[in-house]
Amino acid sequence: METNVSTSFQFTLEKGSKQHICPDCGQRRFVRYVDNQTGNYLPERYGWCNRQDNCKYDLNPYKDGYRIGLGIYTQTNRSAKPNDWNLSKNKNVDKSEPVFIPHNVLENTLNSEKYSENVFIQNLLRRVPFPFQTKDVEKVISQYYLGTITSGYLRGAITFPFIDYSLNIRTIQVKKFDYSNHTTKTNFLHSLIKYEYDNSKTKQPEWLSNYLKNDNFVSCLFGEHLLARYPYNSIALVEAPKTAVYGTLYFGGPENSDNLLWLAVYNKSSLSLDKLKVLNGKTVYVFPDLSESGSTYNEWKTKVEKFQSEIPDSTFIFSNLLESLATEAEKLKGNDLADYLIKLDWRDFRVSA
Repeated sequence: METNVSTSFQFTLEKGSKQHICPDCGQRRFVRYVDNQTGNYLPERYGWCNRQDNCKYDLNPYKDGYRIGLGIYTQTNRSAKPNDWNLSKNKNVDKSEPVFIPHNVLENTLNSEKYSENVFIQNLLRRVPFPFQTKDVEKVISQYYLGTITSGYLRGAITFPFIDYSLNIRTIQVKKFDYSNHTTKTNFLHSLIKYEYDNSKTKQPEWLSNYLKNDNFVSCLFGEHLLARYPYNSIALVEAPKTAVYGTLYFGGPENSDNLLWLAVYNKSSLSLDKLKVLNGKTVYVFPDLSESGSTYNEWKTKVEKFQSEIPDSTFIFSNLLESLATEAEKLKGNDLADYLIKLDWRDFRVSA
């Protein structure tokens, strides 16, 4: 029997068929956001017009700083403007500027009833040597906005959204895991959505057409959106989102400022100055994956040394623990920190857990 995990989001689009006057186009095709804690509507500007081929109004409270996540962080120094984050609204947008994934696309992956189908999540709860507490898994789901693919050949896969400091969704990685939490298939959500439109021979939404013109999809750190919410934590930087999730579960969440905030770059070759600039002023502990002859460790260390002049207020500390303890076979296999953590009891890492 699968273990069910639920995660709650304070603000969601109103359920049912009720529609309001859109503040942009004036048509009664507008769905407003509701505060699920109070049952009240959010201010009238927050909502989604379903005339997406024409109006495209889409203002998300998580996006413009009204309230982020579970109400932990509030931003009040920015005025919300309709579509100030939806670059596809502007027909004359500079194509050198990135186009972002709309937040309603992310929300569609966050169906709390589907986590029972999410192999990665169920592994954490039932199949790893030392299963995690449900409350800790729910917390990491909410912090990183981990979601589930509910149909198609990747059904049951987990989604890892890359959300930047300003809460723009840069990309959403999709990964299918086996029961040992080893990757079996990987893709991106925008590619799956494109396939659905191509397969049905229907016109792509404008946001997708513009998004596909981006030069680089993975253009921020995984977990970067948490930097504003937890400004006092030191950083643990790893290669893959999976390792960042494991690190958080083993060493404790960032709500305690003494704990590390775990971020990921995506893969070996995607460590770049553009991504690291957001860490200026931070102490960053770097945990490269293993590789033959330590090539990843050496490559990352060389890169960071070159970047240091551009981010002078940061301190990067490279951990060579894996390099010193791993066997040649483990290095050739490309093991990462998660491969070693998962064999150990997480309770030994968190005295007060």
